[in-house]
Amino acid sequence: MKHVSHAWAAPVSLLGLTLALVLSLIARTRWQVVAGVIEVAPRDGSHAFGNRCLKKLPFDAITLGHVVIGSSTSCLRALRAHEHAHVRQYERWGVCLLIAYPAASLWMLARGRRPYLDNPFEVQARAAERR
Repeated sequence: MKHVSHAWAAPVSLLGLTLALVLSLIARTRWQVVAGVIEVAPRDGSHAFGNRCLKKLPFDAITLGHVVIGSSTSCLRALRAHEHAHVRQYERWGVCLLIAYPAASLWMLARGRRPYLDNPFEVQARAAERR
């Protein structure tokens, strides 16, 4: 069953790998595999142009399939449970998560809720953090 979930998430993982490769072209990055998930981040202490740009993004990490891109390796460690919960969501939803996640945020906003904090995908990931 694990092979099916990896295949289901594969198109988004390919997108994540492409983004990680581009990041590697502009910054010194560290790649590692943790529990079957590729984690990529600028090397801590490096001050390359790409590293500065990544640190200015409005998130500390982003998950695309089985690839997690973080603003630093220490950030990846701190957010591992949360981001790996998103990996499991991609295994379940596949490429549909690219539509379901923003749709859930819009639904929360339409209901007068907080689009990020009340998004069910984020609620589930934060619950995984606490476990």
